[in-house]
Amino acid sequence: MVRSLHPTTIEVTTEGHLTPRGDCIIGVSASSGCAELDERLKDAIRRRGSRVALKIVVGSEAFSIWAQGSPGLQLSDEHDIVVRKSDFVSDRTLAVRASAAAADIPRTIVSRLRDPDSAGSLRIEVFGPGPE
Repeated sequence: MVRSLHPTTIEVTTEGHLTPRGDCIIGVSASSGCAELDERLKDAIRRRGSRVALKIVVGSEAFSIWAQGSPGLQLSDEHDIVVRKSDFVSDRTLAVRASAAAADIPRTIVSRLRDPDSAGSLRIEVFGPGPE
């Protein structure tokens, strides 16, 4: 059911299944949602002016996305990590103003993400100003 068609968001979830409505979901059975991320990483993402580099890796293929952090990010959802092109913030939002969404991910990577025997990873790095 990984369709990766949403034009403005990307989502990874700890849930083990998804429905056709989840067209932004690119990964299921994730090891954590926003709440379980390292506190130092969350603090860095919340710094004003922070830049978040995300890399989706499946086998030998990778896709990179840039986004922005924000002091308003809650990063408290236990199940989901969502990256958005918009400025919308919820407890599931990891980063905003992303350079890409689910629909932008190369179809070769999406095909691999659909394979139940394939494992993907979402790598997160934060760049930007130091503590305020």
